[in-house]
Amino acid sequence: MGPWSPDWRPDLTGRRLLAIHAARRGALVAAAVFAVGVAIASMLAPEVATDQPASRIAAAVVIAVGSMPGLGLLGAALTSAALDDRATAVVAAIAIGIAAPTAAVASAMIGVFVIVGFVAGVGEAAEMAGLTLQAGVRAAIRIAPLLAVLSIGWVAILRRLVGQLAA
Repeated sequence: MGPWSPDWRPDLTGRRLLAIHAARRGALVAAAVFAVGVAIASMLAPEVATDQPASRIAAAVVIAVGSMPGLGLLGAALTSAALDDRATAVVAAIAIGIAAPTAAVASAMIGVFVIVGFVAGVGEAAEMAGLTLQAGVRAAIRIAPLLAVLSIGWVAILRRLVGQLAA
């Protein structure tokens, strides 16, 4: 509901603006925290195997940056739950821990499809997106314990940064 709706009323308490700011911070924190996990998973992935450490690091950074949009959207969506009471925050940590690999892989697949599609065509792009999906699932399984730690860290950082929305 927005200003174009006949039932719209301005928020005199400022809670709507606080929620918007909290969601933005939640998106940034999730993208930053889980991009580290994506980079670590990429560094450990045999699909990114190369003899040059600089190439492996560059590939990990590119993959992590490509996954950030999906991770940010997920973080924004779960921010209000993470800032609620402790039980709801635990559920939000579990939810982001389960959904973060999906968001990261989906975002990376879209990036791969678009870039490879422009360079080599749609057929090659679809094949590369499929390979990205396979590699992403394997990488997520490899770093599952790290995902649990990152999920708890996301909630803790967010709660400290934003504070409680529900007064």
